[in-house]
Amino acid sequence: MFIPVTSILVDDQDKALAFYTDALGFVKKTDIPVGGAKWLTVVSPEAPDGVELLLEPDWNPGIQIEGKPAGQVFKKTLYDAGMPYTMLGSTDLQKDYERMKQHGVEFTQEPTKTDFGSQAVFDDTCGNLIMLTQQD
Repeated sequence: MFIPVTSILVDDQDKALAFYTDALGFVKKTDIPVGGAKWLTVVSPEAPDGVELLLEPDWNPGIQIEGKPAGQVFKKTLYDAGMPYTMLGSTDLQKDYERMKQHGVEFTQEPTKTDFGSQAVFDDTCGNLIMLTQQD
């Protein structure tokens, strides 16, 4: 068993694609129209056949909580609590942090040593906080 694709809910797929490729350095792998959205994935340039990250719309009207798309409610709840939606890995956290800052990425937590390695948290401009981690 393995993980071929994992997803992150985004408020705008085109904006998310620009952020995840331009600011973070991922590369687009799949871009297929599906209804009013796309099956839009990015991958690490170091592992083009590895796990794909699906930039999935958060606005599915079929699943709602109190009249709002559940994806948006879920994301806002996590964001407001300061809780990262997911985690990305780094082999050199400080280097990636500095490169990302040069690309305008806003961090809510600068690189910090923890019992599990080092971590930083950034805003992906699409409604999510993302943890960047280096396991030492």
